[in-house]
Amino acid sequence: MKILYICTHNRCRSILCEAITNASKGNLEARSAGSQPVGEVHPLSLKYLAERGFDTEGLKSQSWDEFEDYNADLVVTVCDSAAGESCPVYFGKSLKVHWGLEDPSKIEGSEQEKADAFNKTIDIIEKRVAAIAELAEKDLDKAALKEALSELGAH
Repeated sequence: MKILYICTHNRCRSILCEAITNASKGNLEARSAGSQPVGEVHPLSLKYLAERGFDTEGLKSQSWDEFEDYNADLVVTVCDSAAGESCPVYFGKSLKVHWGLEDPSKIEGSEQEKADAFNKTIDIIEKRVAAIAELAEKDLDKAALKEALSELGAH
């Protein structure tokens, strides 16, 4: 299953999702993009992914325009602003869901508070990706997959 994670700036949550999904067990392939990418990955995204043992090589902030030929099976928006945007027409055949993850890069506070926020988000993503990997093995049709994803917190 090919998954494209979308976040407006493609610097934190979508990047975390991409790295975690590509490290998962199962037949999942992920990319991430933004409608208005900032051009760089948030340094704490890379730090906490690496601390948790995820590969950060090749992660970059990029536009969803670069994925016209990707043919994602599933497009997941991870920020509320991206969920409200109109996706490009070439995502038309993809199943689209929204995860609504809080942005750990917006936390202002101690280093421990920032670490806790990133690790909480990574934990949530790991659980959801593990569930998607299980669903991908079941070869569900779009309607059944959407219903199963809704039960996992997607909408």
